Amino acid sequence: MNYAAKNTKGLRVAMVALPIFTAIAIWQFYLFVTFKGISGKLEANGGYTHLLIAIFIALLAGVTGFFVLSVFMRRDREDELHITSMR
Repeated sequence: MNYAAKNTKGLRVAMVALPIFTAIAIWQFYLFVTFKGISGKLEANGGYTHLLIAIFIALLAGVTGFFVLSVFMRRDREDELHITSMR
């Protein structure tokens, strides 16, 4: 498998993973916000692990999004930039 095919496969995996990571982060944050205690009432301090998971997955989604965008924004590596000086 050549270099371009590997990059395309990785890009496809990242583009599928990005919305999944985002959905999981939103879902975990929702679970944190709506966490109910034993009495059935909303607790502000409960569900701390849901918040940590949401933050971690959101960071993972951000890194994945950065790599996806960097693939689309990069210049062709074979193009050379010639700079000439004018004297």
